[in-house]
Amino acid sequence: MNEWKERFDDAVSKLKQERDELRVKIHLAKADAQDEWEKLEEKYESLKNQAGNARDAANDAGGDVKAAASLLMDELKKGYAKIRESL
Repeated sequence: MNEWKERFDDAVSKLKQERDELRVKIHLAKADAQDEWEKLEEKYESLKNQAGNARDAANDAGGDVKAAASLLMDELKKGYAKIRESL
């Protein structure tokens, strides 16, 4: 009976260690995701502010504005995907 108790206690101890490690990783991932989110929010606001200019440029020869808006949209898509994968 003593051997079973030792195995049980060992298993519980290992589960506690894994639980504690996961708690730390989740906390760090949450902080990383929050940091990434804040960076993306700034880019999104910039994109919204430039949206009118980009639409106007689409009708003109404003290739630089269109290219910049496209790059910003790609960065946002990749950033959102990165956050989604981390969750």
